[in-house]
Amino acid sequence: MEEIVSGLIQELRRGTLILLVLSQTQSPTYGYHLVRTFHENQIPIDANTLYPLLRRLEAQGLLKSQWDTGESKPRKYYQITQEGKRVLEQTKAYWKQFSAKVDAMLEEEL
Repeated sequence: MEEIVSGLIQELRRGTLILLVLSQTQSPTYGYHLVRTFHENQIPIDANTLYPLLRRLEAQGLLKSQWDTGESKPRKYYQITQEGKRVLEQTKAYWKQFSAKVDAMLEEEL
């Protein structure tokens, strides 16, 4: 039973994390800052999950990155692209409609 629940939760989180990462990269943001932001909002994400996701979104053209070597510790900053913004807006609109319908169905008395 635990394995089934764990698998379902993992599937739910996968797409949701993409939506959240795109929404949190409106301005240049580095990975550790995203990890902290997610944790502060009680949405834990492991760095081993986040960094491959950032690279995949960049490969898809939804994020762009740039190294900042001006500080003592170099950081790679990620920012949403124009294509990423279009994807985010469409996905966010779908999410709002879909989640409202899911909430309504889950609240129905059978």
